[in-house]
Amino acid sequence: MKGIVFMGERKVELMDFPDPEPGPRDVVLEIKASGMCGTDLGPYRREYKPGMTTSGVSRVDGHVIGGHEPCGVVAAVGSAVSEQEAKVGDRVMDHHYDGCGTCRHCQSGWSQMCLDGAVVFGSGGHGAHAKYMSVPAHTLVPLPDDISFEAGAAISCGTGTAYGALKRLGLEGDETIVVFGQGPVGLSGTQLAAAMGARVIAVDISAERREMALSRGADIVIDPSADDPVQAIKDLTHGEGADKALDATSSSDARRNAVRSTRAWGTTCLVGIGGDVQLEVLPDLIHRQITLVGHWTFSKVGQADCARFVSDRKIDVDSLFTHKWKLEDAEEAYQLFDQQKTGKGVFLPA
Repeated sequence: MKGIVFMGERKVELMDFPDPEPGPRDVVLEIKASGMCGTDLGPYRREYKPGMTTSGVSRVDGHVIGGHEPCGVVAAVGSAVSEQEAKVGDRVMDHHYDGCGTCRHCQSGWSQMCLDGAVVFGSGGHGAHAKYMSVPAHTLVPLPDDISFEAGAAISCGTGTAYGALKRLGLEGDETIVVFGQGPVGLSGTQLAAAMGARVIAVDISAERREMALSRGADIVIDPSADDPVQAIKDLTHGEGADKALDATSSSDARRNAVRSTRAWGTTCLVGIGGDVQLEVLPDLIHRQITLVGHWTFSKVGQADCARFVSDRKIDVDSLFTHKWKLEDAEEAYQLFDQQKTGKGVFLPA
């Protein structure tokens, strides 16, 4: 089979790999949709060094297939997998991590936080940018029948991350939330927060992405390159700031503005990967009693909860996708995605 490999230096290659076979406790997925995530841009842009995986870890047995938003159907099951766990034909998403299975984090469904170290599919292990993918049976999450494979791929990382962050924030329907960054994660945050009944202020430097935010539930959009976003948000909230803030960027300025545009006693959640932030602890945090939260994706239970929320409320997650690609289009797909002006992209391998 063919699989997409991130080569660094803004290059990708479509390489040949053997079709996977399931181990005793594994299943093979026929990938129906594999989402493109903003974190792909790290390995895509990274300085290339021979023998490195997309996570930057030395690997002696060759390249790793990218893609960490897997969704498809079970094509084969291992000899020790019961029918209650998985059977051929099941529609599933994948929680794209594996760990020891016994530590407290693994036992609670947070395999990415495994105390012995986690494998992240798409970087430390083969991912979903291919026709087939082998995964442990315990990583499967059922896909509701009324959710498309593309939407399931989004829930498997970007949309699920946004949902998890909103739950961590404890967002309520009578609150105002500001979402910094309207890429795939931020746009999901805007869409889901609106579905939860909140007033949503969306911030992005891209006019295209601000328009997408308005069409997906944002009440107001702000261009931080034209206006001071902190002052603009205060002007929209009686001088106090937003009740909650979600930052889905890797920008230090955006993160700082997210904190500073949150009202006293409010909460700011950071989910964007990479970069840093500098804050004045006394005025930015302590004097205003700000709660600052870091959030990393979701548990297996959280992924299933997100899917049910989307299904029950008929949320149009499919509208997040502006581009659908074949594996052979990988180079063009990532060149466009690298501009960070579009909505979400997805590969349809099958």
